[in-house]
Order: sequence, then C-alpha cells, then structure tokens
Amino acid sequence: MTQQLKTGLIGAGVFAGYHANKLAAHPRIAFMGVHDPDTGRAQSLAEKHNVQALTLKALLAACDAVIIASPASYHGNLGRLALEAGCHCLIEKPIATDVENASEITRLSMERNLVVQVGHQERMVLRAIGLDRVSESPLAITAVRSNPYSARGTDTSVTMDLMTHDIDLCTAVFGQGPDRVEGNSKPIKSETPDESHATLHYGTATAQLIASRVVEKGERHMTIIYPSGEVRIDFNAKSLVHTTPFDLNVDFANDPQARDSLGAATDIFVGAVLEGTPVLVSAKAGLIAVEAAVKIDGGV
Repeated sequence: MTQQLKTGLIGAGVFAGYHANKLAAHPRIAFMGVHDPDTGRAQSLAEKHNVQALTLKALLAACDAVIIASPASYHGNLGRLALEAGCHCLIEKPIATDVENASEITRLSMERNLVVQVGHQERMVLRAIGLDRVSESPLAITAVRSNPYSARGTDTSVTMDLMTHDIDLCTAVFGQGPDRVEGNSKPIKSETPDESHATLHYGTATAQLIASRVVEKGERHMTIIYPSGEVRIDFNAKSLVHTTPFDLNVDFANDPQARDSLGAATDIFVGAVLEGTPVLVSAKAGLIAVEAAVKIDGGV
C-alpha cells in the first residue's frame, strides 16, 4: 500500500482552494481537514472535499504535515506553531513577513528535522526551461512584475507579495543571496507599499527589480544576461527568447511542471517528507527573500 502523508490545510481563501484541489487529488496524501478563522468559509471548503473543518489545535494534532495558505501576514506565526506541533510545512510565499519569524522557522526546521518548503512556484518554470542546469553565473538581471490593483494581498507590501518571486529566482540562478540590497517602496492606494524598486548586488553582478500592483496592465518578465548570451522570459505570455548556447526549452509552457506548478511543487514537498528528497525552495532561501524584502521596504 502506498504510504500516505496526513496533511491539513490552513486557510480557506481563493489560493487555499487551489491547494485543497491538489491535496484532494494527490495519491500519497490523506487530506485531514481545513482550518480558517472564518468558520463558514472553512466549512464550505471542507464540505467540498469531504473533510472536516477543524480548530487549529485539532488540525495540527491530526496531521504530520500542513500547507499554510493564509494571508501573508499570518505565515510566520502559523509556521512556528505548526513546527512546534511537529508538523512538516509547505508555507506559501513569503515564508514570513518579518526576519524574526522567518529565522525562527528556519531554526526550528533544522533543530527538529522537519521539512519546510516555501511556495515560490516560479522555480518550477525555471526548471521547465532548464535554467537550473546552467553552469554560468549571470552578469546582470532585470525583472518587472506588476498587476492591476486589487485589495487582495495588501496585508503586506508588494515587495513581499510580488517582488519576492523575482528575489527568489535571483537566489536560484546566482546560487546565493545578495551581498548587498538597495531599494525603496511606497504606498499609493494601500496602507502598505504598492510600488517597489530594488538593486541586488551579487559581487560585481546586479539584479534590477521593479514591482507594482497599481498599473493598468500587468506584466511579468525577466531578462538574464550571461557571459555567453541573453535569456528573456515572459511569464504572462509563457514565452522564451534567448541568444545563448544553452539547451533551453522554449516550449516550457507545455512542460507538466510549468503547466501545473502548484501540483508539481506539492508532489516535491510530499517526496521530501516521505523520502527525504530535496525541497523545491528551502526555508533558508525563503529567509533570504524576506531579509531582502525587509531591507527594500525599509529603504536600506
């Protein structure tokens, strides 16, 4: 019989609903239940998947692993509570919205030998393209990630909500966090920053990042300049153009791991818990993204 991972879901909003679909469909997951402070919403999602709506304490007691898909400002505290209860965690990005909680989650994960994977799903696109197999280090990166305004996600800054994807992609392609971070952000329509600009330094290389959630038409693209050529990825159009000699998959949109990045990431998390295989994005990488975002929002 296939070993199953007893897994619960914390959160019952839109994105948590997507996670619930993946949990219910996964052959190696026993979906144990849903928790959300909005009990009506939790009950509705639980009934859809024929599981129970539980208190947080009951859910953590019933599970070996949890997926945390609540609003970002709750990730840090919930991650700590889940790890203290002995649960492996897949925490949607960001891992936390402050360095203290992100550091504590990283420490607890190592100290208690519990798996933590952070939900930076764009890493699946990177894999589908083949950029994770490139041996060269970039000379420079530029990236823009913007959306029209929506109140969803404004419990935290656009740096934590959107730019965090590109900060993590930089960690992936450079193989490390930045040596130095410069940047600034400002609120426009929200109480938290809606527009953000940053320069990340990696030795002599730099990454110039822009994020906004107050544009009329969204765009999400990244250009990576290597010594042997350039790579331009349009995440919205799912297109790739490059002048490098690398064996890159220009048809990455049809790769299963890019087409269903959430499902692929869930599968990697399950394998990491049950078989000890590597996670997609580690707690340490999640911490790097939070540290950079906090510096950008602080104008450091």
